Amino acid sequence: MSKRKDENETAFDALQQIIRRDAERDGIPQEPPPQPEKVSYRVEAGRKGGLRGGKSRDKKLSSSKKRAIAQKAAQARWKK
Repeated sequence: MSKRKDENETAFDALQQIIRRDAERDGIPQEPPPQPEKVSYRVEAGRKGGLRGGKSRDKKLSSSKKRAIAQKAAQARWKK
């Protein structure tokens, strides 16, 4: 889950977007922002939790709740 940005971070991001837009318009080459590096042990922990999550959720939910979730998902798919 990502944290919400405060006003200063939002203003900074908006200013950066304006600078990038103006630089592209003027033909000034801009380097893309650096991508954060993935930390292997965090990737591994996230995958491990993700593999367990569905099974444990399945055990906790009642059959009627599972059915309601499945119907909602089917409606969302067919809506497209």
